[in-house]
Amino acid sequence: MSRLDSFIARMQAQRDCLNFLKLKVDALAGPILEVGLGNGRTYDHLRTLFPGRDIYVFERKVAAHPDCIPPDEWLFLGDADKTIPQAALKLGATAALIHTDLGTGDHAANVEMGEWLGPALDALAARAVMCWPTSRCGLAAGNACQNRPACPRTDIFSIVPVRRGVQILSYEC
Repeated sequence: MSRLDSFIARMQAQRDCLNFLKLKVDALAGPILEVGLGNGRTYDHLRTLFPGRDIYVFERKVAAHPDCIPPDEWLFLGDADKTIPQAALKLGATAALIHTDLGTGDHAANVEMGEWLGPALDALAARAVMCWPTSRCGLAAGNACQNRPACPRTDIFSIVPVRRGVQILSYEC
């Protein structure tokens, strides 16, 4: 698969995952967290899916499209290993949805990052859903999201229950 095809598949899986979670997240109180702003595409999609919802964004250095930059009061600026603990002190375990797509092309580095990122994000999660690419965090496959009409491709989703009622819905491409 070309890098372009891989990117397109990952973006489709990401969108499908977030769309699938909409009704579940609508039923939960708390903010939405976007860990990694990048170009702002996912943040923009989250704003569209959840209008009026508090959406906090974590980003090392903002370089997004100007229309996709959150207001300063919703932005945690700096390295995630420092800003996530700061956010946990400010927000507590209140998030209804945590989405992250942090990572690099280095699978081993992504797995290493996933080892601290998952527990760090857990400190922000209420009875929430975390959504991230399986390949970027080294998650083992959970129960496939099968026979659900909102999932156009059943092979890209895994649901992994974790503590305190939090679930991880990961997507693979």
